[in-house]
Parts: sequence; C-alpha cells; structure tokens
Amino acid sequence: MSSHSVTHSNPVKYNHPTSQPNGLGTPIVLTIAGSDSGGGAGIQADIKAISATGGFACSAITAITSQNTLGVAAIFPIPLDHVKSQLDAVFSDIKITAVKIGMLADSSIINTVADTLRQYRPKFIVLDPVMIATSGDLLLQESAINTLKQTLFPLVDIITPNLPEAAALTGLPRPTNEDEMLAMVPALRALGASCILLKGGHLDDQEESLDLLITATTVERLSAPRIHTKNTHGTGCTLSSAMASYLAQGYSLLDAVHLAKSYISQAIKHADQLHIGQGHGPVNHFFALHQDGSTQ
Repeated sequence: MSSHSVTHSNPVKYNHPTSQPNGLGTPIVLTIAGSDSGGGAGIQADIKAISATGGFACSAITAITSQNTLGVAAIFPIPLDHVKSQLDAVFSDIKITAVKIGMLADSSIINTVADTLRQYRPKFIVLDPVMIATSGDLLLQESAINTLKQTLFPLVDIITPNLPEAAALTGLPRPTNEDEMLAMVPALRALGASCILLKGGHLDDQEESLDLLITATTVERLSAPRIHTKNTHGTGCTLSSAMASYLAQGYSLLDAVHLAKSYISQAIKHADQLHIGQGHGPVNHFFALHQDGSTQ
C-alpha cells in the first residue's frame, strides 16, 4: 500500500451551477486543439462542453484529423504561421480568461503555443496531454513528448493525463489499480506542473471511476460510480474543457475539478441516448437540455 496521505471526496454531489460565483463578465475560454471530423472529440467536443457548462468558446485548430468512432485515418497538422495567426486573432480582440490545450501534434506547434501563451498570459491554463485516442491511435509524435514537458508544463495550472498518457510521460508502467496510481504520484509531481488530475477511467474492471487530484503536498481521491458504456469518445477533451469553463466563471481550481468531474459523469451516463457511429460513440454533452438542468 502507498504511504501517501489521501483525502476522499465524491464529486457527483455538486449541482450544475446556475450563476457565476463572483459576478464576472462573459466567461470566455479558448480551446487550442485538433479537429475531429466525427464530432465526438477534439475542438468539436471542447466547444460543446464549454457551451454546455456556461462558457463561451473560441478556438484555434492545430491539426485536422480524419476520424470517426472507429479510429483515426489521417492527421494533417495546420501550418505554423496559421496556428499563430489564429491565436493572435483571438487574443488581440477577445478577453480570454481560460485556455484549454488539447492535441498539439508535434514539437513545432508546442513551441508556438508556448511562446504565444507567454506573450498574452491568460489567467488559467488547463492542459490535456493528448497522446493516444480512445481507439488507441497515436495523436502526438513521440519525439514531442519531451518538448511538451519542458515548454508547456511549467506554464499551466493543471494537467489531466489518463493512465496511458501518464505512463508515457513518466516512463513508468501503466497502472492497473489504485495502489499503482498512488505509486506514480512522485514521478508525476516531478514533471513540473503545479497540479495533476490523474484519470483512472481505463481501470475498466473497477466499480468506481477513480481520479487522483495531485498537488505538491496533497492527494485527493475523486470517485464516482462507473458507467458501463462503449460510448466514451472524447471524455478527456470534455472533462478538461469543462474544467477550463468553470475556471473562467470564477470557480476555484478545486471546485472546477469537482464540477467538471460531475459534468463528465453525467455526460457519460446519458451517452447511450445518442446513436452515433459503429464504434466508440461520443458522450452526451447536452444531456441537461432534456432534463431540469441538474447533474444530480
């Protein structure tokens, strides 16, 4: 057993917020990510999640993917000058409060994004280190992993790796249980990000969906009932985008993580109401439109 001190909480007790905590202006979120032609992940999922949770979404596309619920057929990185021009266009005109970063494809794009974030200094940055799609397809060149760690991790408020991504980042074996997740904590802290949400969704044999919220001194255990469905395409994009949306609305990082965990749990719970494709379908981002708006 791990010697880490772990606190426990149940994120699904949070209700969907109906107002911003600090009476702020329009909560604007910029998502920097790849496009998913199937509509279930990437920029498309980000815009849906930000909108559904109360934010306004802007976007800068880093790559165009040819994909559907069965997998990724091709990836076309956007030319660097156009990635930069998208970012400049948005930042120079629109007051961006939070940034969500997803697929970055290669080292050149990572460096361009990092330079631009240093230039404009948005208040919050959430990084989903997208490396491997739900289908197993590689979405980040292996040579770019070190660039990601060295240039972007020191700039962000939180990273949100799943278990395969955490293994790729640390060089450790992919955890197969909670104890192995806890054993990975020191290596994750050493990556340089100020906060890490280690997502345990790949532990399919467990009856709970377990994440670990890791800071420099604490580990908090976030648990929700596991929903058994094949429709989980875009869960990581959706979770990190919801987190950025809540941060833009004035919630603390801890509350934003809890609210995002609650939102994604409900989006997965209602995923089977949709019938999209023949493989791993998307989560139901707008489940609340057909209910009373509560995530309970």
